[in-house]
Amino acid sequence: MTMQIRVFGPGCVKCQKLAENAREAVELSGIDATVDESHDITQLVTLGVLTTPALMIDGKLAVAGHVATVPQIQELLAAHS
Repeated sequence: MTMQIRVFGPGCVKCQKLAENAREAVELSGIDATVDESHDITQLVTLGVLTTPALMIDGKLAVAGHVATVPQIQELLAAHS
């Protein structure tokens, strides 16, 4: 089953960096996952995401308010799988 990773934010530099780090972590981990970005503010509010950038793994908030490093994201992915 493919893991769904979603990065939320307004499209700022920090959000872009978090998405880049997530893609690199997926590649280095060798897992089957997709990384999507969402810049929809309405969706952020609906999901209860109050600070950006934010990262969700399979619908669960994993990071909010800061740019997680590649190793940090790899740890989150390993804990989730």
